[in-house]
Amino acid sequence: MKRILLKISGEALSSDSLAIDPNKAHKLAAMIQEIKKTGIELVIVLWGGNIYRGSSLIAAGVNPADSHNMSMLSTVFNAVSLKNFLDKIGVASIVMDALWVEFLETYSAMKARKSILSGEIVICSSGTGTPFFTTDTGWVVRALETNCDAMIKLTQVDGVYDSDPKKNPDAKKFETISYDEFIAQNLQVLDQTGVIMARDNNLPIYVAALWDTQQIIDLIAGKNIGTKIS
Repeated sequence: MKRILLKISGEALSSDSLAIDPNKAHKLAAMIQEIKKTGIELVIVLWGGNIYRGSSLIAAGVNPADSHNMSMLSTVFNAVSLKNFLDKIGVASIVMDALWVEFLETYSAMKARKSILSGEIVICSSGTGTPFFTTDTGWVVRALETNCDAMIKLTQVDGVYDSDPKKNPDAKKFETISYDEFIAQNLQVLDQTGVIMARDNNLPIYVAALWDTQQIIDLIAGKNIGTKIS
């Protein structure tokens, strides 16, 4: 792999008392720096669940499109925060936004590819800029637009299981699983629309543990880590 897209949940930046915890933000930036040192080209999508989750508001009657737009805007906080912590340790990055936020670079695939080639990490905010597209569909779109070789979703567990390993100690972990098997088993780690799009474009997806930097580096190097969906 030469170029990958990392999808990281907003909870990677949060603690029990802070939506964006400086210590967690520094830890995430340092992890990304170690990955970047391997020579890999990076695109990053951070979602905003640490700041805004709209399901309860939608259930209470908030217009779903409005809620989705608020959710997309919440990603701007995370993207700009991560960029600042990357700046502090000398890692070049740029935030590209899909909703034309005035103080950010407006996203375009061409500009993103040029920034990657110049050595910058591209951090994408505001999803695709369109409501009703899930985070998983959005990151597949960005990975395809920026010519990534693969996508890695970093989570609190170390791969894809047939049930929740936190609730079921007998849950079975998949080392590899096909796109169609993933869809047929209705596994909930990823949205099926995103998986179908990845399948149709032959784009592999990996699911791995968030904070194990060495394992992420080993995965990129081709070792059998986490779960591969292909």
